[in-house]
Amino acid sequence: MQGVEIIGLAVGYLLGSIPFGLLVTRLAGKGDIRAIGSGNIGATNVLRTGSKKLAALTLLLDAAKGAAAVLLAAAVAGREAIPYAAAGALVGHLYPAWLRFKGGKGVATLLGILAALMWPGALVYALIWVGLLLTIRISSVAGMAAAASAPVSAVAFGYSQYFPMLLGFALLVIWKHRENLARLRSGTEPRVGQRV
Repeated sequence: MQGVEIIGLAVGYLLGSIPFGLLVTRLAGKGDIRAIGSGNIGATNVLRTGSKKLAALTLLLDAAKGAAAVLLAAAVAGREAIPYAAAGALVGHLYPAWLRFKGGKGVATLLGILAALMWPGALVYALIWVGLLLTIRISSVAGMAAAASAPVSAVAFGYSQYFPMLLGFALLVIWKHRENLARLRSGTEPRVGQRV
């Protein structure tokens, strides 16, 4: 592995593994988010603390770290580092070493990565995510559908070089939702705002 690849992965992983959901809820005096609701450190579970502001802040910070990882790696090591930084950021969020590799589900972080890679794809992603959240109000379905749009957008908007990577990212996000998929099949998946 070359220096550019190592730098990209390291920058990406370090930024991606910052558990903002855990940090903002603790700083706000809400306790350990891992002991609330689903136990996930993402924005949807932060919303279960009763604070929309903390949930929105978590979403923004998780997206920002994905974008920052890509932009910082590109600035430090060149464009060749971009895919490695993107992969590091997503894997860091999903499997942070500091939390025994139990992280979030990657939906907001993938949005941030897309914003830095290809803004039209990020726009489509956000529209699908928000649109489904507002209509069916099932966070997991909205997140998985948005993630699935990423590789399609790569082809549609002329970023086919990112298609294999984004397909892998979408599959990772869906894999992290496997418990949600089981609940969807059994009809027990909660809607946004509903207690778990």
